[in-house]
Amino acid sequence: MHVSIQGFQGSFHEVAARQFFGPTPTLLPCATFGAVVAHVVVGTAEAGLMAMENSLAGSILPNYLLLERHPVRVTGEVYLPIHQHLLALPGIALTDVRQVHSHPMALRQCGEFLDRHPHWKLVETDDTGHSAQLLAENRTPGVAVVAGAQAAAQFGLHILAPAIHDDPHNYTRFLVLEHADTARPDALADKASLYFCAPHAPGSLAAVLSRVAAHGLNLSKLQSCPRPGQPWHYGFHADVEFAERSQLEALLADLAAVTEELRVLGAYRRGQGNTAATETTDAQVTPQLA
Repeated sequence: MHVSIQGFQGSFHEVAARQFFGPTPTLLPCATFGAVVAHVVVGTAEAGLMAMENSLAGSILPNYLLLERHPVRVTGEVYLPIHQHLLALPGIALTDVRQVHSHPMALRQCGEFLDRHPHWKLVETDDTGHSAQLLAENRTPGVAVVAGAQAAAQFGLHILAPAIHDDPHNYTRFLVLEHADTARPDALADKASLYFCAPHAPGSLAAVLSRVAAHGLNLSKLQSCPRPGQPWHYGFHADVEFAERSQLEALLADLAAVTEELRVLGAYRRGQGNTAATETTDAQVTPQLA
């Protein structure tokens, strides 16, 4: 089995993929989220794993557009505790640092720590793990990276400052994607990702939300996204949790009357680890990248 991920060795996508799929699948590293989805669409990967939101930095809006525009189905989710550290070459001290490289979402998660060092130049990169790898290979003076402990272990870096993220309960939510034509229904699904467009009129969104509540579903996520070609009109991504599949079916039948467009992007089992009580330490992973 091949699974496409955004990121490279030492990335949090790698850790999340191993948490969900185990050690057997071969991971296909991608520089962009669009490439992750493209592998699933053309069939070079049977599944993909894509970050959607972080508990500190918020949603990754372009990834919601990828779900809208491509024939993929959400078949699972992973909540991964994210522990960000400042990594450097052995022998480097904080006073030696001039630049900090990392993925923009990682930098945003560490804003309070980085703000205490205003003389550091922040450089956005494509991936946390790749930033660590480049530092280990190029050994650039004055450069540190923000990444996880797994990246430090894999590339021989040392942790210059541990746990620099703003909140100890820092999580990223990842979605598992499969091709819409081949994804199999999950009889144990208790969560669904929906996309809908409501009429551009007063009270239209409230009409949708009231029906979610009336059918006893928990609305765990609501994200607006612009509708291309219709300035200031928005579609909505909603995640709903339910106890019985019949609740979802009844809701969908009811929503047809109050929406202009309604799609089920996937029904799947809720991911574990989305509360602080289940937080674990940094995972050590065995690379199996293609």
